[in-house]
Amino acid sequence: MTRKESRHHMLLRYNKERQRNVLAKAGAHEFVLILDELKPSFNVGKIFRSAEAFGAAAVHLINVAEFDPAPAKGSFRKVPAVFHETFADCHADLVAQEYTFFMLNPEGATSLCATELPEKSAFVLGHEEFGFSFDPKDYPELKRLTIPQFGSVQSLNVSIAASVVMYEYVRQQAVSCKL
Repeated sequence: MTRKESRHHMLLRYNKERQRNVLAKAGAHEFVLILDELKPSFNVGKIFRSAEAFGAAAVHLINVAEFDPAPAKGSFRKVPAVFHETFADCHADLVAQEYTFFMLNPEGATSLCATELPEKSAFVLGHEEFGFSFDPKDYPELKRLTIPQFGSVQSLNVSIAASVVMYEYVRQQAVSCKL
């Protein structure tokens, strides 16, 4: 299969799953993820997969291009996706719903472990290479979070970071784990 044919099949899968997404229901929790201009690679699908596992209310996508839904293993049709052109639009929507915003940022941030996460938490994840599409100074109410790391790597993969944050949210909300 050529690269062009592969992309064509990916777009067919994406469009089919996006149409099915309109029937998606919010998960067991009120937290949301905001994917701010992430690369449309495997990470977006994997984040949807984890969002379903942890019971996210929704995933908001800001200017994220079509992505292959295959790594989501069906979760793209199960977790509500909300599409925005800009962070400002997304921010206004979630402020109206009384969400508290947290941006994952390794610099000048409070440790995730030392932060009490409210029920209506919105976690902003930026592009792994370019960061956020907006100037954080324009949104002073956004709280900065960092995930404690003990190795020399600069940061975690964005899908892994999203999973760590979702786990901590669920842990803090004292949801019992069923084995």
